Amino acid sequence: MNDTTYLDRRGEIEHYFDRTAVDAWARLTSSAPVSGIRATVRAGRDKMRETLLNWLPDDLSGKRVLDAGCGTGALAVECARMGAKVVAIDLSPTLVNLARDRLPADINPSSIEFRAGDMLDPALGEFDHVVGMDSLIHYEPDDVLRALAALAPRTRDSVLFTFAPRTPLLATMRVVGRAFPRANRAPWIVPVAAEKLKKKLYALPQMQGWESGRTFRVSTGFYTSQAIEWRRK
Repeated sequence: MNDTTYLDRRGEIEHYFDRTAVDAWARLTSSAPVSGIRATVRAGRDKMRETLLNWLPDDLSGKRVLDAGCGTGALAVECARMGAKVVAIDLSPTLVNLARDRLPADINPSSIEFRAGDMLDPALGEFDHVVGMDSLIHYEPDDVLRALAALAPRTRDSVLFTFAPRTPLLATMRVVGRAFPRANRAPWIVPVAAEKLKKKLYALPQMQGWESGRTFRVSTGFYTSQAIEWRRK
């Protein structure tokens, strides 16, 4: 696994979400009206967030949760409502500040630590649960493996993450997207073959003592993402 490819990709993602797309992302993750295409993305993200939250224990009191790639903080807020102490981290300082500004009045600010930076930073410490909703979908499969190999040894119970499943539609969208000038493009989504990813995860030394659990795909219009659960045996 190549640190350089991960770091280069991380830089592209940070630039896009912190500068190019921040206004659109802020609107998408609000309750403001959006276009038909973005409405399907919003609905898909809502369904995926609900799925991941349902895979966590109902009572997270005393548990430490990492929201890896927190965006504007919706998942972190729900984890805090379930009793967790949450570290919510994102590459985009602008989105992290927006998440702070959107913190609902019923949430104790001390229950969520908002941070801008790399979700793989070992200085973040250990967690009971790690959730990465759509935070790995822009990375190549080897970099996804690198991320999970870094997070698993510091996680006591479960790692829940999503990836872009390899489908004809996503493959076509990636090819079409590369036809646009680079400055106008979002970081492309990298489709991953589910079974191949699972096999490679089982082969990682850092995943020994772990097993795969539930999986669930959400496909609504222009949003397609698949969640997978990994738990300590």
